[in-house]
Amino acid sequence: MENRDFIITGLQSWDIPIGSNAIDIAKEIAINNRVLYVNGPLDMMTMYRNKTTGETGRRMDVLKKKKRPLRKISKNLWVLDFPFYVWSINGLPDGFLFDFFNKLNNKKIFRYTKKVADKLGFTNTIHFIDNDIYRSFYAKQLLDPALSVYYRRDNVQPYAYWKKHAVRLEPKLISKSDLVVCNSPQLAAYAKKINTESFDVGQGVDLSAYNPETLFPVPEALQSIPAPRIGYIGDINSMRLDADLVYDLAKSKPEYSFVMIGNEDKVFAAHALHQLKNVHFTGSIPKSKVPEYMNALDVCLNPQLINEITIGNYPRKVDEYLALGKPVIATTTLTMELFREQVYLCSNVEEYKTAVEKALNENTDEKKRQRVFFARSHSWKNNVQEIYNQIEKHLK
Repeated sequence: MENRDFIITGLQSWDIPIGSNAIDIAKEIAINNRVLYVNGPLDMMTMYRNKTTGETGRRMDVLKKKKRPLRKISKNLWVLDFPFYVWSINGLPDGFLFDFFNKLNNKKIFRYTKKVADKLGFTNTIHFIDNDIYRSFYAKQLLDPALSVYYRRDNVQPYAYWKKHAVRLEPKLISKSDLVVCNSPQLAAYAKKINTESFDVGQGVDLSAYNPETLFPVPEALQSIPAPRIGYIGDINSMRLDADLVYDLAKSKPEYSFVMIGNEDKVFAAHALHQLKNVHFTGSIPKSKVPEYMNALDVCLNPQLINEITIGNYPRKVDEYLALGKPVIATTTLTMELFREQVYLCSNVEEYKTAVEKALNENTDEKKRQRVFFARSHSWKNNVQEIYNQIEKHLK
């Protein structure tokens, strides 16, 4: 697809310090099309608290008129911040009152967005909504795009922030969107019950930093930890990871080192895992250091806790593990079935125990090459092409 105009309303800010599907998709689309990436405006509460972070700093400067709302990132890519704030509405009771103020917010957002898009000469636009349920709920009628595409890349409904209103509103947004694209089979299955134009397009991953030929040094924090090192890298969150499973596994394998790399929540911080001598928590590390730490592991884990948040989750980190040729052990889900030929999938701690031994003993050069090749197939180029395929099919 070439020479089209896309407006992307991102749930995550362009300035977020971690990886973002919407940002990576925007960059890939902008290679051959024009893209206006719309940062969500700050709400009233955030503005008056005035707690500036890396994610909100520029938006705060735009509000204070220290910076211009529109910035050009590349030849075909612009990012829009808003010179105004919107109502803080999530605390309102679900129903009429929330909808009234949400519509006011939407009008404010998309009247300004349309004005900027018109100045850029955007026509016949495709609107791509990145899981942005509230701020983009009325966008179709306000922007009047040639195509409205809802991107469901996560099940946000169970989260505390979303559960009050998203349970009611997300199905409605799915229903009125022209096309729904999802990054896992389970997320697509939910959407297809509501809108038959819903499809699994898979996931893209930026693997440019994960080159198995790179001679990564062993990080100082891991040098004193004896091999073999069995580890996990990422947000150590008890809503997503099974702490008890990791505890039972580590306790059963005292001769192996288990390394948890990342920022841990309160549940993990207080867990008995910290009492095991062969379990090591490194704390958070810079994003740039992730490949270095990952390469120092002998086996990589993704011990997901199965619940309504994780059941349809596509774990990008598994592709990163595989891109370095690492043996990977993960909890079985429908989405993880995509990795069955390359990953040891387990349903309980006993299977994890067996898989650890297999992962260490079966780690041949041929298996490493197969893992790397498989991971490389999940590029953003391939993923965006799948999105294009669905858009073109729908437009025809």
